[in-house]
Amino acid sequence: MANSLVESVMLTVQDPSSRKKTCKDDKITEADAPQNSVTFVYQTKVAESLRSVTVSWCKDPTDHFLSVSVDNTLEENKFSCKIDLESGQSWGKKGLRSFEIAGARVDIYWDLRHAKFSTSPQPNSGYYIALVYKKEVLLLLGDLENDAFVRTKSKPSPEEATLVCKRDNVYGKKMFCTRAILEDGKTEHDVVIETSLSGPDDPEMWISIDGMLTSRIMNLHWRFRGNEIVMVNNLPVQIFWDVHDWLFTNDLGPGPAFFVFKPGFLETATDTKSR
Repeated sequence: MANSLVESVMLTVQDPSSRKKTCKDDKITEADAPQNSVTFVYQTKVAESLRSVTVSWCKDPTDHFLSVSVDNTLEENKFSCKIDLESGQSWGKKGLRSFEIAGARVDIYWDLRHAKFSTSPQPNSGYYIALVYKKEVLLLLGDLENDAFVRTKSKPSPEEATLVCKRDNVYGKKMFCTRAILEDGKTEHDVVIETSLSGPDDPEMWISIDGMLTSRIMNLHWRFRGNEIVMVNNLPVQIFWDVHDWLFTNDLGPGPAFFVFKPGFLETATDTKSR
């Protein structure tokens, strides 16, 4: 239950196997372990003020967890809670956390006992997460909507939360996949980035959306940063990329690359100043 108007989708991709270990670093530390994560930033009205709600799904070789945080005003502390998804105890995957904003109670309900996962740290189905304020569900994620309304004894809020941004952090080698909403009120699209960074030919990169090749970037040594506008269902989507650290490595090996997918045309100077 969220409005699907996305400002931008940022994808950070990195090849963990190319990282080199120094003599002082014989063991890979927890900070070096590859972590896939998906973060959604929503905006909703809580206590008569627009606030950001951040939902992050994170997974690495040792941990798998969900974190939810709600921004308060400058005078208040940010509320956040962390839910362990790696534990085999089902009771920890259903719960309730409460906090106060402007003297009013806000509840976060969740049920992840039957959540089904694939390759992403975010589940595909079998779960719900509900943010409730004054018996209204301000944000509802997951496919078990009826279960959420029954448990919270609340009604949908007349003002839906707005999805402002989605951020992916993906590890891989030559192919990187994610899903993103690129149109207002539409379903998610499959986004695939493929690369050929070594070999006899110049490095290249291909970007496909829903199985259709939308961009082929050749001569990456010269075009390691850039942007293009592609059409998705007759609507423009800006693609920005920065793959400098893929091509020009340091002692630790290749670093991450950054991609931004943003619906709409390029902003003019006037638009930028107005924002």
